[in-house]
Amino acid sequence: MAEIVTASGAKIFIGPAVTSSTDTTAEFAALTWTEIGLVENLGEFGDESSAVNFTALGDGRVRKAKGARDAGMLSLTVAHDPTDAGQAALEAAEATNNKFAFKVVYPDRPVPTGTDGIDYFRALVMSKRKNVGSNDNVIRRTYSLGIDSQIFSVNAASA
Repeated sequence: MAEIVTASGAKIFIGPAVTSSTDTTAEFAALTWTEIGLVENLGEFGDESSAVNFTALGDGRVRKAKGARDAGMLSLTVAHDPTDAGQAALEAAEATNNKFAFKVVYPDRPVPTGTDGIDYFRALVMSKRKNVGSNDNVIRRTYSLGIDSQIFSVNAASA
């Protein structure tokens, strides 16, 4: 029977600015990473194909095909911490037009001596919104990461 895994313990890291030529798991793994601290929510991301429609006059039937793939816009929510190196790197990245490397590590190793699953991707840091909220709220930041590559995955392993 398959085991379920919670998100508790998942981590996201930001790497350096990269070009489109960074496109293998080995190239991503060789980069220097800074963990982004106090993450509350990693949002959702992953490929989705656009719908391409064609309507034939003869039978009035809409035909569909799969178009371009888009890995999405990851909405990353953190508790605001101006001393966190990862959040500082996000702030700096948002001020540029560069694409940055990102790494998400999942707490899904099948045995204690195994390795966790990892996703790598390139993204633009599109926004850095602050949410102050009301009296008993934690001040949060939401960063929108516009993913500009496929998701490069490394599966969890037993050892």
